[in-house]
Amino acid sequence: MYAHIIYQVSEGAVTITLNRPQVFNALSSELIKEITQAVETANQDETIRVIVLTGVGDKAFCSGADLKAGLDKGFTSLGDSLRENYNPMIQAIRNAEKPVICRLNGIAAGAGMSLALACDIIIANKEAYMSELFVGIGLMPDAGSLFFLPRIVGVQKAFELCSTGRKVYMEEAVSLGLVNKSVAYEALDAAVDELVAIYKTSATKSIGFMKKVLNQSLNSNLNEVLEQEAVHQDLLGRTHDFVEGVMAFLQKRKAVFKGK
Repeated sequence: MYAHIIYQVSEGAVTITLNRPQVFNALSSELIKEITQAVETANQDETIRVIVLTGVGDKAFCSGADLKAGLDKGFTSLGDSLRENYNPMIQAIRNAEKPVICRLNGIAAGAGMSLALACDIIIANKEAYMSELFVGIGLMPDAGSLFFLPRIVGVQKAFELCSTGRKVYMEEAVSLGLVNKSVAYEALDAAVDELVAIYKTSATKSIGFMKKVLNQSLNSNLNEVLEQEAVHQDLLGRTHDFVEGVMAFLQKRKAVFKGK
């Protein structure tokens, strides 16, 4: 079904693995389309409650755009490429109603950094680094970096990272809030699995609405967010998981959520 990713489903979770190790998982148009399709497929699958995005090996999560592939095909419009390929991929991740965990196995550079930042949580190999290296080829960050970065680190720090393209290693990335946690590569799977275990047994509808309103809150005022909280809380109050959660609380037992 897929030529450039590995799509693995396991007990309520799916792992989408970028599989172009020969080019450090660089983003070709074909790979981008497969990532987008895989995320949308997982989001529509009611049996899937958490999505993990990663790359093969321990060297690179994603090294950014595959410039050679672009040159071989002949660049036409970089703007059109973003609109047709990159932007739908980022929107698929942000619009997914399920948590998306980035298992940052290695370097995330250029649009690869944007791809990581689009995820909800990042657990990283402590030997990895991130870099907005666009300036090195006379471009500016794209695929959402100029949206995510200032909201995470502030405008001045975002400007520094973008305008220098310097490498941000994981100790600094954690301190800046770019990454949630970094561990030795040998411990990466265990750290990700711990989160997956939480999310695949959690109240999936609740998490989906949290994500939706948090996305909207970035461009909303307080009154608008208060209303969105009221609207979505009303919907959650009619779900199986709300009833189960209340009953479990009253009965002093662990809730058994179904994501419904």
